[in-house]
Amino acid sequence: MRADARRNHDRLLDAARAAFAEHGADASLEDVARRAGVGIGTLYRHFPNRPALLGAVFQDALEALLRRSAELAEADEPCRALVEWLRAVVAHAGAYRGLARALMSASRDESSALGQCSVPLHAAGERLLVRAQEAGSVRQDVSVGDLMQLTNAIALAAEQSPEDEELADRLLALTLQGLRPAP
Repeated sequence: MRADARRNHDRLLDAARAAFAEHGADASLEDVARRAGVGIGTLYRHFPNRPALLGAVFQDALEALLRRSAELAEADEPCRALVEWLRAVVAHAGAYRGLARALMSASRDESSALGQCSVPLHAAGERLLVRAQEAGSVRQDVSVGDLMQLTNAIALAAEQSPEDEELADRLLALTLQGLRPAP
């Protein structure tokens, strides 16, 4: 990428992060371009659609989740490792208003840039889930897809009640109780 194109790319990502933080994942792409000091055509040359821009914006957070999963993969308590990682996923999905909804939609479309972000995330979660299942801490019929949809749903519910800062943790705790095998 040429130096000027790289600068535009970086400015677009910075502007998108700011716009998404202020207005949520549905922020106007025209506003993103304006904040970056470029035209809308330049934005679309770098990011052909909203999911591509969202995927690029959230790449850093995705990499952090993948690193955390790798660290937790060797934890002595597989169930606790899975729970810690699920909390991080809920926090990630709730980082920007509208992101949880976008992630839920993208999970069904692996051809989209945002959907492609979910592939390594699912693999990372699968490793933690299998370890917890092998330890007898999680029911065998639970899938990583189920967990990812649940974490996004929890983030979406918490987004709808921003005044209740404990809601995501309470909902996750309730969900985790349902993951345990029957005695």
